[in-house]
This record gives sequence, structure tokens and C-alpha cells, in this order.
Amino acid sequence: MRVYVPLTLPGLAEAHKAGQLGPAPLDAYAVTPALREWYVSDDIEELEYAALSRAAQASLRRLAADPDAPRRRVVVAVDVPEGAAVADPDRALDESALGEVRLAAAVPLAKAAAVHVDSDDAEADVAAAADALGAADHGDEDARFTVDGAEDHELMWFGVQELPNLL
Repeated sequence: MRVYVPLTLPGLAEAHKAGQLGPAPLDAYAVTPALREWYVSDDIEELEYAALSRAAQASLRRLAADPDAPRRRVVVAVDVPEGAAVADPDRALDESALGEVRLAAAVPLAKAAAVHVDSDDAEADVAAAADALGAADHGDEDARFTVDGAEDHELMWFGVQELPNLL
């Protein structure tokens, strides 16, 4: 099963140093039944892109909580055994939790399939989005527009072997 773990660049550096994503429990995103139903698609690539997008939104929240982190969203795509990622059944109908899963154990970085990171040219929009996130959560439409601006940037794909150069 493919899951998408939201991080920041400092979090990615820690994972690289430790050789694993952790400590457990880890929040991640995946193609869950609720995400599948919400997205109304049978195309697994579209569904995985939706899960990746949800993880990118969670990475933005991590950036908002860490003002010292470089303003680039980071998502690590990891393959885990079926059943290792569990969705909270009490939040299945909560739209903010679509695709959200929890991993009960740390995951070796060797299980990572790819790392997705914003390009340098996205930093200004991502920084503005991180700053506007609180206001957007409280209904400010201008702030919501700013947050949505970060989503206009596609995350770049990197192989795990490229981590040393990326960091």
C-alpha cells in the first residue's frame, strides 16, 4: 500500500539521518474508502494524486507551525504492507480527514518510493500560504485564496538516492 507522509525539509533531514520515518505513530495519507467515495473515481493514479495533495496540505500545516523551516512542502511516498496504515473510523465522514491514516510503527526510509518537494520558485507562495493558514481556517476568503495559491505549484519528484543532494 502506498502512503504519503507529510514532512518539512528539517523533518526530512532528520529522517535521512535516522534512516527512518518516525517515531511512531506517523500521520500519513492514502487512498482510503472515504477518499475514494469523496473523489468519485476508479482511476488509481487520480486517487493517489488526491492523497498526495492531502499530504501536501498537511505539510503546509507543519510549515505554519515551524517558522524556521524552509518554505517548501515535503511529502515522502512510502510503500507499507496492507493493514499497516489505518484510518480512524470515527473520522471517516469528516471532510478534513479524507485520506488520513496512521502508521503504528516507524518506517525505514529504504521503503520510500519517492520524495516530493516544492521547487525554489514555489517558496514565496508557500510562505504566504503558511502565514495565511490560520486566517483561512477561520473563514477569511482572501486568506483561503492565498492558501490555494500554494496548491498551484506541483511538487517535484525525487528518487530516494537523491536525498543527500536535496538536503
